[in-house]
Amino acid sequence: MATRFDRSGPASGPAVTGFVGRGFKVDGEVYAGGIKLTPEAARAWVAPTLSDLTVQDLDDLLALQPLPEFLVLGTGATTARPAAAFSKALDDLGIGLEAMDSRAAARAWAVLRAEDRWIVAALMPL
Repeated sequence: MATRFDRSGPASGPAVTGFVGRGFKVDGEVYAGGIKLTPEAARAWVAPTLSDLTVQDLDDLLALQPLPEFLVLGTGATTARPAAAFSKALDDLGIGLEAMDSRAAARAWAVLRAEDRWIVAALMPL
């Protein structure tokens, strides 16, 4: 059964409009697993475990120009912190990190994009 939520504001780009199984519904398309989001596109993502996550796993997101303000990281069904090395690597690039469970991250994405923030998101499967 899909869960839906409303997005407020006129955000451009992909919008997560619900959750389906372990995945996400984005603009009418169902992604069975993880997803990566930029202000322009959504892509399926075969996410590594959180402990194995490196910035190289997000090269396509971090290549966005201009650089994103920060990464919204959905850590799956529960909130968890990524490895300190991952956080430091993002900090070294000048990119902030907000980690939370993937449902909360999807909602945060909607709010921040409605504010027209230049951000990226990587949401691990629920």
